[in-house]
Order: sequence, then C-alpha cells, then structure tokens
Amino acid sequence: MSRRPLRIGLSARIAHPVPGATDIRSKSLHYLEQSVAHWVMSREVMVLMIPSVSGDGIVHRSSIRLSDYPQYLDGLVLQGGADISPQTYGEEPLKAEWAGDRLRDNYEMELLHEFMEAGKPVLGICRGHQLINVALGGTLYQDIASQYETPAIHVHPDYDHYAHPIVWEDDSGLAKLYPGQTGGNIVSIHHQAIRALGRGLRVEARSADDGVIEAIRLEGRPFVLGLQWHPEFHPPGNPALLDCTPILDQFLTAARGRRW
Repeated sequence: MSRRPLRIGLSARIAHPVPGATDIRSKSLHYLEQSVAHWVMSREVMVLMIPSVSGDGIVHRSSIRLSDYPQYLDGLVLQGGADISPQTYGEEPLKAEWAGDRLRDNYEMELLHEFMEAGKPVLGICRGHQLINVALGGTLYQDIASQYETPAIHVHPDYDHYAHPIVWEDDSGLAKLYPGQTGGNIVSIHHQAIRALGRGLRVEARSADDGVIEAIRLEGRPFVLGLQWHPEFHPPGNPALLDCTPILDQFLTAARGRRW
C-alpha cells in the first residue's frame, strides 16, 4: 500500500472588505497566487490553504483552531503579498501606503509559531521570509529605496521578468545545497527588506548588488527557511535563473521526516 502524499499548508492572502462595496469586494476574501501552489505541487504533494480564524463571518465556525493544523499537515509555506505592518515590529508607518496588514501578520505569526512548536518545517516566500524575521523579534526597512544606503533595484516594472544576482554566505545551508555554486539569479519583487535579524536566525544569502538580505535560516530547528525571492517564478530548466528545486526537495524531505 502506497503512503499518502505529503500535505502542505499554504497561508492565505487576505483581501479585506472595501468600504462602500456591494459585490464580492464587500466580503473578506482568502486566496492564493496559483504559481506558488503549482510550484509546491510539482512533487507528489497535496496543498491545502489554511484560512484565518477571525470572528467576522456570518456563520459561526466550529472550535477548530490554527493550533490544530500542524497535527494534520506536514509543513507550512508562508506566501507573499501585502507589506508587513511596521506596527508589528514596533514602528509607525512612514507613509500611509506602507501601513501593511496587521491582521494578516497576527494570523501568520500564530501559524508560524504553532508549526515551529510542533517541529514541522516552514518555508517563507517574500512576505513570508520577512514574517519569519519579525515573528522572531527582527525589524524591517519599511522602504529600501529611501532607507537603505546605496540600494539596488528590487522592484521593477517588468515584475516577474526582472532578475538580479544573489550570493551565498560562507558555510550557509544554501552553499552546501548548491556545491560548486556561489549563488545565482533570482526573481524578487519587494520594497521592504530585513533590517535587524530576529533571534536565532542566520543570513543564508544576500543581493550581490547591495548586500540586502535575500535568505535566512533558523538555527537549531529541523527546517525554517525564508527566501526573499519567488522560486515559483523560476521556470524549470531556465539556465538564466537559479534552479530552486533543491530547496523544494529539501523542504519536502524535512516534511516527510516529520510526518506522524
């Protein structure tokens, strides 16, 4: 009898009700970007989106809590999306448009801590990478272009068709995962970035152009990794971009090892 496929949870992006709207925009929406689900599903994996459990629904939900999900899922992917709220790391937004989504911050930080407590692996992508850092006491640059000394380009009109190089840190997990490589070209789309590292985190990779942190790993845990870039935007076999399948395979191997 074959073993069941891995079950990987994917955090939800959240669209909040638009004041004055009378259509679907008047509702709280939970959604995902298709590419990230397909990237994880490129292996024999079942992906399940985990809804937040805020109490603003018309129908009262059961007593299922976010803390129950690690019992039934083998790993967690924190996907990209809205800014992290500066208030989540003790600052006020420097501009109104950088206010972020504090409700989503709280939901994803609870998810992260529950999966970590259960010893289940976590992979953070873009916002998820930043969320891991903030959840462990770190801070962010609210805006790279205006706060970082000599910034390179991290947001480009070409969106997912723009790439820039990164380099591994010496003795990092990524350097060991890619023997013979010093880094690669990646697609990252972000105006915020890690400023002060959270507790227990080490830098895995930086932008080759300006030193912005592009990957982090939590030491002393089976697998908690944050990637500032979008591996789901790296087509398989594209020689111009970093092949991210070793990272996916390492995450899924960790999930398989923690399957109960």
